[in-house]
Amino acid sequence: MADPEDTTEVSGTEARSGATPHVTRYVLGVSLVVIVILFAVLLAIGMR
Repeated sequence: MADPEDTTEVSGTEARSGATPHVTRYVLGVSLVVIVILFAVLLAIGMR
């Protein structure tokens, strides 16, 4: 069983193991734009 008194302190960078490329924000942004365009097209087709 692990000893609760035995702890290791590490910084945020060490805990993440280095690189954070920030790709997620671009994927979310592009996905949002695509969904809005898709809904606009579907709305335009449905209004005919």
